[in-house]
Amino acid sequence: QVQLVESGGGLAQSGGSLRLSCAVSGRIFGINTMGWYRQAPGKQRELVAVFTRDGSRNYADSVKGRFTISRDSAKNTVYLQMNSLKPEDTAIYYCNVESFIGRENYWGLGTQVTVSS
Repeated sequence: QVQLVESGGGLAQSGGSLRLSCAVSGRIFGINTMGWYRQAPGKQRELVAVFTRDGSRNYADSVKGRFTISRDSAKNTVYLQMNSLKPEDTAIYYCNVESFIGRENYWGLGTQVTVSS
């Protein structure tokens, strides 16, 4: 089975940085997209950053210039470097992979990010 395990969440001060990691294991029939989502209490889950199939990177307007998505194919790991953190970045962050064949979505259990003022 496919498993995604996030790590690196925690508490940061406003203006600080955190680096999230997502380790992917199991068989996926090609990858269409892979990236990060987040969900704050009482709000909808939103896309934060994503790799598209051609390798381009898309970001939510709210994080452009502050967050960077990257990956290490040899380690089957995707990262999210978060700089200049703001309290509004507080949320549970989820790793996501969408397969090319069948467009199946796989999710991690999430990692909490809390940013204090």
